[in-house]
Amino acid sequence: MNKDKKIISFPIKGFKEGLLITLSDEDWDQVQFQLLSQIEEKTKFFSGAKVAVEIGERVLHAAEMAGLRDELSDRGVKLFAVLSNSQVTDVNAESLGLKTRKSVLRENTSGFGPAVLDGKAAVLLQKTIRSGTSIKFAGNVIVDGDVNPGAEIFSTGSIFIWGKLRGSVHAGMEGSESETVCAMELDPINLRIANILLKDNKLIRKLKRKPVRITIDNGKLTINYWDNKK
Repeated sequence: MNKDKKIISFPIKGFKEGLLITLSDEDWDQVQFQLLSQIEEKTKFFSGAKVAVEIGERVLHAAEMAGLRDELSDRGVKLFAVLSNSQVTDVNAESLGLKTRKSVLRENTSGFGPAVLDGKAAVLLQKTIRSGTSIKFAGNVIVDGDVNPGAEIFSTGSIFIWGKLRGSVHAGMEGSESETVCAMELDPINLRIANILLKDNKLIRKLKRKPVRITIDNGKLTINYWDNKK
């Protein structure tokens, strides 16, 4: 890829199936370059992700879609849907086994509710996140349930768990130190906000049965009890 081109980040949203990336209407080679560069800059966030791309009125041929699918696959990302307003593009997508706007809209979205929290996009997961599950979301994540050992949540925003945190979480993945991790019980395998990892295992064991709020203060993670009197 041409390294002299300016990198532009496309908007990313989370929904039931994975991540939705809205692409611009520029030249397709340029758009693909920008998208792949964006993914390469955030390898950890995108690793193992399933993505849909929104392309509006653009007409894409099967060869162009297959090329993008293969490039994403080489970077550990699965393209599962192309959302378009073009019937030609829909037919081409379906010929490759990719979902289209109509098929995605028909999917049952129970258990996954979009929301807005503190002005940011947020997702509500009304279930226990079990071992082997990896949640990735560009915004805040709210879990009405437990996060079990072996499960992981990656978020560019804050993470709120109305249950036991026993898996791994990473809030502020893009480096934001203003994010928060909250849990009713704390006993994580790994907990990170921005680039700071929680390492005080003795403190974790002491607090794990109490509701806590974790933030960054002066470059360090701090743990505070949730005060239900406030």
